[in-house]
Amino acid sequence: MSFWINELARAARRSNMGRQMAAAERLFRRLLRKDSAVPVFTTAFVAAASEPAHTEALADITATLIATPETPAEQEVSLKPRRAAFTRQVFQFEGERYDFNLYVPPLPPLPLLASTSEAQTRVPLVVMLHGCKQDSPDFARGTTMNELAAKTPCLVLYPEQLAKANQMRCWNWFDSAHQGRHAGEPAMLAALTRQVIARYPVDPKRVYIAGLSAGGAMAAIVAAHNPDLFAAVGVHSGLPPGAAHDVMSAFSAMRSGGRSRAPGDAAALKDVMPTIVFHGDADRTVHPDNGDRIVLAATAALNASGVALKRSIVPQEMPAPTGELRHTLRTVYSAEDQRSYVEYWSVEAGPHAWSGGSAAGSFTDPHGPNASAAMLTFFLQHHR
Repeated sequence: MSFWINELARAARRSNMGRQMAAAERLFRRLLRKDSAVPVFTTAFVAAASEPAHTEALADITATLIATPETPAEQEVSLKPRRAAFTRQVFQFEGERYDFNLYVPPLPPLPLLASTSEAQTRVPLVVMLHGCKQDSPDFARGTTMNELAAKTPCLVLYPEQLAKANQMRCWNWFDSAHQGRHAGEPAMLAALTRQVIARYPVDPKRVYIAGLSAGGAMAAIVAAHNPDLFAAVGVHSGLPPGAAHDVMSAFSAMRSGGRSRAPGDAAALKDVMPTIVFHGDADRTVHPDNGDRIVLAATAALNASGVALKRSIVPQEMPAPTGELRHTLRTVYSAEDQRSYVEYWSVEAGPHAWSGGSAAGSFTDPHGPNASAAMLTFFLQHHR
């Protein structure tokens, strides 16, 4: 509880609402001393209130906290819809300060029952890892994931690579120091994800990770080593875990495809993770064979774990803004419960870019099928 109170206090100092916010803070502290029932999503309200444009949410927070302690078990408390918030924050890990952006969706104007459980108010979280020469805001603009998250709703976390860790801002997926669970960038990304889960109304069973290029390769590594944290992974124009161990082997894997694990490899059996892959067959930066090998490893691990998969091919066509059509071959591996556990979207003539993305961001292909929508639909089928 102290987190959102402190956030509210900081918001007061940054806005022209000093007196009102200070009064609200004193009220909240009195309520907490009385062991008041505070809604689980209050931290999301604070994220909105921390931006000057979102200070209208303060009245909604105050009304909710005042009404909750005196509300009978089945009496409804009406809430006004809260505006979305896209904030820039800092995460400290092992002496380094990492910038990240967090999108918190608006709350729908639905009644809150005092008897509503915390689980019913929690929403999914999608972690999005940018590619080389990108940053978090750029990646958010290009993928338009925030717009989809507002409708779902879900939170979206955009970690950002340090320039001093990689001059091109690539995630170091090819460095053996960053390919394990307990050290390097995978450990940092998992720790940041856990912090967001702890501080915001996130359903810990519905947490997903995706990325583009180097971000896609790192997403595959993080997911493989954290099956207790992530429920599914999306890899766009990326490479499989273990595809390289240094710069030279990275260039080799990008040119001709990284090594794939044999179906009987003990390491592969640990990587049981629902997986969706996007790759353009005209990608000249990361060879499309890498997408094939990610799918091979994912299906092999699932089959070895006892999940029987049925393969089907679904041709896809997506109208482009110019009226042209981008043909796509979608291969789906589904189980008896009708859920797809592995999907491979091979985009015809697709470049090294986020399929269906917006031209407002870098490395996007507006003519392709919407990778963000496809990934989010795939993710929401699965939970830990």
